[in-house]
Amino acid sequence: MSRPRSLTKIRCATARRILRLNQNYHSYEHDSSPSYNPEEDVILAAAIKHVPAHGFTSTALSSGIRDAGYPDVSANLFPEGVFSLVKYHLVTERLALSRNAPGAASTASGSVLDMVRHLTLQRLHANKPIIHRWQEALAILAMPKHLAPSLRELALLSDEIHFLAGDKSVDTSWYTKRAGLSAIYASTELFMTQDKSPNFKETDDFLDRKLEAAHRLRRTVADAGQWAGVQAMGIVSALRSKGVRV
Repeated sequence: MSRPRSLTKIRCATARRILRLNQNYHSYEHDSSPSYNPEEDVILAAAIKHVPAHGFTSTALSSGIRDAGYPDVSANLFPEGVFSLVKYHLVTERLALSRNAPGAASTASGSVLDMVRHLTLQRLHANKPIIHRWQEALAILAMPKHLAPSLRELALLSDEIHFLAGDKSVDTSWYTKRAGLSAIYASTELFMTQDKSPNFKETDDFLDRKLEAAHRLRRTVADAGQWAGVQAMGIVSALRSKGVRV
């Protein structure tokens, strides 16, 4: 076997390991409810309201605890500190997509690609109220101790978008599509933190260019292993966009 093909197989395996994350395919029986008890949920929901003013900080978390009517010692409910606040935002906004999917379907053309675009834009636009604080969140997500759950949540988001868009893939393209979208989402999210255009128009255009380029590349690359290799490198780029040295 040639060396390039060997490298392609390694990259393909890397992409699959990152995207597998304890399940092979999104199941209709998959429990999508957040894993928060009532106390955690009410505190974090209150704390998120303080993020625009205080960022993803212990101050926002403490303010949420007080607003929810709990004593300061309740901070012990969150041993991961401010990462709990960032993750709560990621999880709740991902789950919100399923509630908004009918609205996306009414404006999309009906194709899977167009639905992926609309759902991805919905998720990106959910960051609007805290976008001026999102680089702080990215720094928290990139910390070594938070990297694995951060990547897991990114993969779950990509899976959720494709599932809601009606993607029926059950072959290797299941992995490559999700790996590709993970890389595209991460780079677009970073771009959005620096976008000063009205209603983030330049972010929308950036996403369109990325999706179109990925679509053209998928049609051009004949070998599935080569496509997976390209997307594995895209995941490396996504990691770098989050501040990870790889």
